[in-house]
Amino acid sequence: MRDMNLTTPSLLPQSSSSANWYFAVAIPVPMRQLFDYLVPASLVPTVAAAPLDFIGRRAQLKFGNRELIGIITSCHQQPSINPDKIRAIDSLLDPKPILTSEAIATCSWAANYYQAPLGEVLQSSIPQQLRQGKLAPQRKAWRHTTEGLGLPNDALKRSPKQQLTHQHLLANRWLADDELDTHDIPRSALKALQAKGLIEDFNLDKDKINSLHKPNEEPIQLLKQAPLPLNSEQQIAVDAIRYHKYATYLLEGATGSGKTEVYLQLTARVLQAGRQVLVLVPEIGLTPQTLGRFQQRFNCEIAELHSNVSEAKRTSGWQAARDGIARIVIGTRLASLTPMQDLGLVIIDEEHDLSFKQQDGFRYSARDLLIYRASQLEIPVILGSATPSLESLNNAIRGRSEHVRLTKRAGKSVPPRVKLLDLKGKQLNAGLCPEALVALQQTIAQGQQALVFINRRGYAPALLCHHCGWSAECRNCDSKMTLHRHPPHIHCHHCDAQRPIPRECPECRMRELEPQGQGTEQTEIWLQSQFPDIPVHRIDRDSTRGKSAFEHRLEEIQGGDPMILIGTQMLAKGHHLPNLALVIIADADQGLFSSDFRGLERMAQLIIQVAGRAGRAETKGTVLIQSHNPEHPALELLLTRGYHRFARELLNERQTCNQPPFSYLAVFRAESKRAENAQEFLSLVARACAKHTKPSPQMQYLGPVPARMERLNDRFRYQFEVRAQTRAKLQTLLRKVIFELDQHALSRRTRWSIDVDALEL
Repeated sequence: MRDMNLTTPSLLPQSSSSANWYFAVAIPVPMRQLFDYLVPASLVPTVAAAPLDFIGRRAQLKFGNRELIGIITSCHQQPSINPDKIRAIDSLLDPKPILTSEAIATCSWAANYYQAPLGEVLQSSIPQQLRQGKLAPQRKAWRHTTEGLGLPNDALKRSPKQQLTHQHLLANRWLADDELDTHDIPRSALKALQAKGLIEDFNLDKDKINSLHKPNEEPIQLLKQAPLPLNSEQQIAVDAIRYHKYATYLLEGATGSGKTEVYLQLTARVLQAGRQVLVLVPEIGLTPQTLGRFQQRFNCEIAELHSNVSEAKRTSGWQAARDGIARIVIGTRLASLTPMQDLGLVIIDEEHDLSFKQQDGFRYSARDLLIYRASQLEIPVILGSATPSLESLNNAIRGRSEHVRLTKRAGKSVPPRVKLLDLKGKQLNAGLCPEALVALQQTIAQGQQALVFINRRGYAPALLCHHCGWSAECRNCDSKMTLHRHPPHIHCHHCDAQRPIPRECPECRMRELEPQGQGTEQTEIWLQSQFPDIPVHRIDRDSTRGKSAFEHRLEEIQGGDPMILIGTQMLAKGHHLPNLALVIIADADQGLFSSDFRGLERMAQLIIQVAGRAGRAETKGTVLIQSHNPEHPALELLLTRGYHRFARELLNERQTCNQPPFSYLAVFRAESKRAENAQEFLSLVARACAKHTKPSPQMQYLGPVPARMERLNDRFRYQFEVRAQTRAKLQTLLRKVIFELDQHALSRRTRWSIDVDALEL
């Protein structure tokens, strides 16, 4: 075995003194080193002649008593251990590399920075089918036969779907089999055309695509749809980008200011130069909307990469991105490690969103990883948000990135009118005060839509006994169970435990069990009783579990009919709802008293994002914010001076307290069914840290301390925080400490992890 270092493993042979060759293989196991495997004798001549051709291929091999799939990272002739102890690989699974050298280099950097095993990082960068050892499938596609090419444009107008297929092939030369649903082309139309001898199928690859275009042939029109006219601020933003060198651009645009149109016009310029574009969105729910905008604008293949697409489609999209067939890749966090043949621009929409940070397994930030990747490729990266993270805003203020602002809404829309409602002393029905109910009635009477934002799923967050005060608590976690009515049950949203609703209190045997607090279900039921003739739709994780359920509901909302929406933060991010005139934020106080130092930042981001859904087209918008603390200085500053000024004040506070982004944070976490085991392991971490670097203002330690929820899923959780003045000092310490921990037996008896640049404490 060989230890990982900070540089990409050498791709060249180190010696010619031995006849044997070895592969250094990254294996998906929780061990931070590469493993040497012997090259079979039959492959030695080929490996010796062209060792680089094997980098990035998958190898099937035995690891202990298991059969695993690893990725070859280098070929060499100097074994790292006794050659007699080195096994040969069982087989190579790929005739050519599935990962590019750029992708391996990016994964190597990520493994070192986030202190993760390279084998696990590389595995996370490839689709599930390839992780399981399946052969990379050939993509099937369709093209005209010679006879089909000779048909006039409207030759099949009596068969609309065949005509649609014919026109698509005339415009694009080919149609991938996995893109039929996207273009609304049924398989029956393909079979009918194939039976007539007008089209044929073939295996799709880059060479085949190039062969479909004749020399001196006029290139296919890139744009399906003319770009929208830009206002002065949008034009400045488009002109500010330099395409052939690395720079990070923070595009801070008010909600509805037209950031997407800026993305589209920047993408067009990159595509015209023959390069690819990667677009990251934070939530799966945003992907169809973003995908639709790009499909309407561009006449090229677009790969969709997120967990809601089938494994087969994800694999084909991943291959299309790697081979340069897909010119645009749109996806969530998992798309950030996708290999791309000629990446020319990275766009990260809603860059502040927490979902860009992986919170388990390989804990990485897709945003920060892509900034590094762009720097290595010397291409621009765009960070877009109406409410930028304090880290990104601080980088812009300090000149580490370019700052471009869009302060005006695009088109004829104007910012919504915002009003703060004091809840003290007022009667609430399902969490809504009388003024909010009147506003709902007026909005519906005008034929418009309203959104009630409640960031709590279920009917009520707690079930209490009116007589003795007993509350339904989870048996596995330090949390109360949420009451649900449809179907009736109590549910822990942390460990997913579910139980029937008790008929009587288990403590005093009385039957007066009452819900406490508000949830989306309770508000939905009450509003349905108040507005029986108007659709009332609840949008949360429970109501949109079915495949494409959220997408279908969003299409219905965008139709514009009057309705009332009750939603969680699923509806807060980037959705364009043209007839939404009223937004009611039922409880603005949740983030005001958070124990997390990032609580105020997230509270402000959520309020601004939710409020931004109102009045996005020509509809005038109103936002009502309910609070028991309307005089709170943070809330007052946000609503009177705006997010940008609010964020600058938070930055001043963070600097005074030496909190990120003015320091760098890593968190060791440990969990066990016995609390003392987790504490003992983190005490070992604390001693190792103090041994290598004594506590000081430049290196601070906190812990071991219980996590905010100490017991989760019947395991006790503790954490140990390390805060450093510089990133380099933090990384140096972490490498030393983790190397020491890996040698200790206690690390193999305790479930533990390291979270670099932790966002949740």
